[in-house]
Amino acid sequence: MAPPLRTPRTTWVQEGLRALADGGPDAVRIEPLARTLGVTRGGFYWHFDDRRALLDEMLDTWERFAVDRVIERVESDGDDEDARSKLRRLFAIGAGAGDVLRTELAIRDWARREPAVAERVRRIDNRRMGYMRSLFGDFCPDADEVEARCLLAFSVWIGDNLIVADHGARSREDMVELALRRLLA
Repeated sequence: MAPPLRTPRTTWVQEGLRALADGGPDAVRIEPLARTLGVTRGGFYWHFDDRRALLDEMLDTWERFAVDRVIERVESDGDDEDARSKLRRLFAIGAGAGDVLRTELAIRDWARREPAVAERVRRIDNRRMGYMRSLFGDFCPDADEVEARCLLAFSVWIGDNLIVADHGARSREDMVELALRRLLA
């Protein structure tokens, strides 16, 4: 008879991220996660010492997906492309990141209540801004202009998911494209 299979560590992390996106950090509890996965709590303790260890691993995973892999995709898809093309691809990746963005917003909400998470978000935002600075800096010679474009670009990416205003006959996608064209001019 084959030994019982363990639920992989990554499965616990992914389910934790889903629970976080759905209900915030309070929704990330061992017993409900085990129930959702159809396993016992014992499998959790095979991989993690405690809930805090899972939460830390979730933040590490989010950082890898939301920053490291995004930058890798932008850079690997067109090493010989100019900075504007890379920025356009960066924005396209961000626009197609539905579930990742739900997790992002949940983590930002969590950061409002937990200083350690807030510090992590600050570090990650600084990494993102640093990457955008390097791209905008390729065609904007003025440091103030680079900083303003980075802030506006990041604000559009986050704010687009929070603002529900109408734009007359224009769609939200049209307005985001118009903003992107102006940022890349």
